[in-house]
Amino acid sequence: MTRVFAVLLTILALPFAVAGLVLAVGALASLAISLRVGAAHPPAGPFVAVTGGRLATIQDGPADGPPVVLLHGASANASDPMEGIGRRLAAQGFRVVAFDRPGFGWSDRIAGAEAAAPSVQARLIAEALERLGVGPALVFGHSWAGSLALALALDHPERVSALALAAPVAMPMPDRMPDLPWYWKLAVKPPVAWLLSRTIGPPLAQRFLSEAARRVFQPQAANPDYPQLARADLVLRPGTLLANVQDLLGLSAALAAQSPRYRTIHVPTLVISGEADPIVRSDMQAVPLAQAIPGARLVLLPGIGHMLQYVAAERVTDEIVRLSAEVKKSVSAMPAATR
Repeated sequence: MTRVFAVLLTILALPFAVAGLVLAVGALASLAISLRVGAAHPPAGPFVAVTGGRLATIQDGPADGPPVVLLHGASANASDPMEGIGRRLAAQGFRVVAFDRPGFGWSDRIAGAEAAAPSVQARLIAEALERLGVGPALVFGHSWAGSLALALALDHPERVSALALAAPVAMPMPDRMPDLPWYWKLAVKPPVAWLLSRTIGPPLAQRFLSEAARRVFQPQAANPDYPQLARADLVLRPGTLLANVQDLLGLSAALAAQSPRYRTIHVPTLVISGEADPIVRSDMQAVPLAQAIPGARLVLLPGIGHMLQYVAAERVTDEIVRLSAEVKKSVSAMPAATR
């Protein structure tokens, strides 16, 4: 009987032993990936100290040029918009400041899970801009960062002269959590998500990174230089994987809270999106957003997908230059006492 009991215990313990081994191997692989990625993509610009930590930037262009702030979307970092349109804008005389959002690239995940709220990230970006002496600035936000750029304009209007919202996620959307399978619901629980992000998460993400890049560029072909230009591997590090999950899961509630305030935005606003975007559909986001912001100008690009800052970089740059000219014209038309 004792021997039978021991065999049963062994059988019952086997799955836990296997799971422990997988997690241990995953933790070692994650450490190796993190070290490799960090060495391959060191910080590419100066840090800015803010309350609770520091934010990383990439900067280009003349220090006295009209300021443009670039904010990246999910799974990305400051190199994404900088290499897509930032260098072009700098060459035209703009002072370009691209931020790694909190928890991405080399920026600290200040405020932890609470930083998933665009309003929290906006507070940190606003503080960094004040430290840099930048603003009011034309603020560009792509995809997830459309909500961040809007939060910046709503809560810190003194830092924003205009908004350029590219394929923005900004309007309320259904909460998909109830539709997820049970194992996904378990995986995104805070303790489990933390564990997975530091064990099997990075190796799995590394395996699917190229496929993710292919999908996000559709219907255009993926730019073969994109992974290196945008330092895409930085998303594989555990802290960034966790931040990405938190940001995506927290966005629905944040949009429901901030979207009723869009009608109070009165800075010049450009909403630009690809009509063929399969990731963020323009009819569900860009079109109603442009209707919600007084005087917003909507530009829809036929046949263009989600990565318009790459596949339509020249057009996006031209539209931002035009927006900047509108800002300059409106400022020069103001009475001197109100400037």
